[in-house]
Parts: sequence; C-alpha cells; structure tokens
Amino acid sequence: MEDNRLIRVAITHGDTNGIGYEVILKTFEDPAMLELCTPIIYGSPKVAAYHRKALNLETNFSIINSAEEARDGRLNLLTTVEEEVKVELGHPSQEAGQAALKALDRAVEDYRKGLFDVLVTAPINKNTIQGEDFHFPGHTEYIEEKLGDGAKALMILMNDRLRVALVTTHLPLKDVATAITQTRIVEKAQIFHRALKRDLRISNPRIAVLSLNPHAGDGGVLGSEEQDIILPAINELEQQGIQAFGPYPADGFFGSGMADRFDGVLAMYHDQGLAPFKTLALDSGVNFTTGLPIVRTSPDHGTAYDIAGRGKADENSMRQAIYTAIDVYRNRKNYDEPLKNPLPKLFHEKREDGDKARFTVAKGKEQAGKKDNGGRQDAANRNNNPKAE
Repeated sequence: MEDNRLIRVAITHGDTNGIGYEVILKTFEDPAMLELCTPIIYGSPKVAAYHRKALNLETNFSIINSAEEARDGRLNLLTTVEEEVKVELGHPSQEAGQAALKALDRAVEDYRKGLFDVLVTAPINKNTIQGEDFHFPGHTEYIEEKLGDGAKALMILMNDRLRVALVTTHLPLKDVATAITQTRIVEKAQIFHRALKRDLRISNPRIAVLSLNPHAGDGGVLGSEEQDIILPAINELEQQGIQAFGPYPADGFFGSGMADRFDGVLAMYHDQGLAPFKTLALDSGVNFTTGLPIVRTSPDHGTAYDIAGRGKADENSMRQAIYTAIDVYRNRKNYDEPLKNPLPKLFHEKREDGDKARFTVAKGKEQAGKKDNGGRQDAANRNNNPKAE
C-alpha cells in the first residue's frame, strides 16, 4: 500500500437496535470526513437504510462485497449480514447481537489480510452477542485474543484533557481486590507508558496511580493493598525509569483537579476510572485499546437503547474515535520509522601490532586490513581500504 493513500478505517455497525448507525451516518454527513480517511462500514445495507429513513438522514453510502472494492471519497458499506435482520429500535435481541458479531468477525478476518488500517467499533450489547463464538466480557478481550498475537491489551478512556487506563476491566466488583497484584499493576503501567510515548507522542509521561481503598487505606485501617501491593508496584516502576506517582484516593484526586497535572491516570477498576471520566468528558470521550498490533477505538458510550431511533444521539464521540484511530496510526508509523534500520553498532578495537585503534562493524568483527609475516599491514591493502586508517 502506498504511503500517500488515505487511511482505511473499518467501522463495525455494533448492535443494530441501538444508536450505532445513527452516530455513524451523522458523522459522515460532513463530507470533510471523506477527505481524512476511506471508511468501510461492516454491516447490513438494509439495516443502514432502515435507520437512515427512520432518522430522516441523507447520508449516502455505496454497497460493496469486499474491502478491496472500497473507494476513496465515499462511504463504503461492506455487506456482512446477508439475511434479513429485524430491527427493533431500543430493544435488545439475539438477532441484533448476532448481526453485531458477524460484522466483527468479518472485520477481524479482513484485518489479518491487511485490507484496512484501523478499526473503530460501534457499541454492542455484551449480553445478546454472547454465544459459541463469543464468550468475552467485551470488545477489548475479544480483540486481544483474536488479534493480539500473545500481547496484552490495555483499555484507555481519553479525550483532549484526560487519559484514564484500567488495571482491571470487566470484572464483578467482588473479584477486583484479588485481581489487583503488583505484577498486574506493573504490567499495565508499562503498556500505558509505552502507549503515551508511542501512540500519543508524549516524550516523558507522568502517570498517577490511584488507590484501591477509600482514603488510600488510611494507613491500613481501611485496607492494606496500598502498602502491600500498590506502593511496591510504584517503586518497581520508578526503578525502571517510569514516572509513576501515588497511590492517590480517587475521590479527592478527581475532585481537586489533580488529574490535570499528569499525562495519564491508572485506575484499579472499571467504575473507579470510568465514572469520573465520563462525567468530565461529556460527549468527547474515546475508548482506545492499546498494547496490540491493531489500532482499535470506539465511542465511549453504549447502545443507548433509551434514545435509539429518536435522532437525539450525539455523534461527536464516534467522530473523535475516528480521529484518534487515524492519529495513533500515524504516530506509530512516525515513532517506529527511525527504529527500522538503525546504524550498525560500532565498537573500538585495538590492533595487536600497536598501530592506532580503529572502529569496525560489530557484526562479523572483521578487521579492516591484513598483516604480512613481518607483522606489518600490507600498504597497498591499507590504501585501498578506507577503514584502515
């Protein structure tokens, strides 16, 4: 693929009874979006047309049967659901869940073939999508298994001002404490640190680490995880050269505006990080999955059944998710480019015959000249070899 082409953005349609199609179609009402990327919606033309008519939208799309057919300058809709899908706006159904899964599975298959660059996922219903082929708490875990190649994913909720990552994600609250370990905190913080540098191009990121217990445990009165697990993890990170601070009580941290002093916040569990983030981020938040080869983002809202089909959904989070995916893709390319062909490592080798020291390429460890029986280097060979002097 040529470097000067538009970035190909795959967009899965999500739950067909929610607001996925509404925010997608509203996003591409603006023709300027087609100047930024080549979008490929993975979904159903009939369902898309149903939503468009119900919402009185005028966004046009072109139906394609494979990602290779996608063209710049238009909204491409790749058919992943051949059969009829009954749309029941605002109501969960197994049919809608399976339509969401078919789009997701096809997108995964196409990514493996290199047919698009980044993935943006519209919201799913985590219950109705479950089945023999999907037994995950959400998109993040599914994509980690399917496309991670053994790498670990990290969920980051972000906007222009705030970036919140999670040590644990979709866990029942009763299981969180046992899942918080020093190893896991360090692992997630390392991924977070690399994402801030490579994906978001922050040169020397500062990470705030939140506590698990109220008031950071109050010296052990309200829990000992801070002293036994979180502080040792922070110390280990500092020894690795990662600027990590805390642990901070979550209530005072967000309430006092301390988040503005850091490049990222590492929360211990889902609601500890997401509740304040969604309060502060309003409609601009993006869910970004980092740590994997694929760049995947999504809007930070759910299916929003309560407003589905009413035209009330705000598309800004979907638009920001597309912007973020494009930015991260470019940032990774720019970050990785200088590392592809590093200069050969050089070392200083001293000649046995007492002549002055020289530099030779470490690989192969070849001497620049040869010696004659008298221990002197062949003058002709030395003159013809620029490394000899």
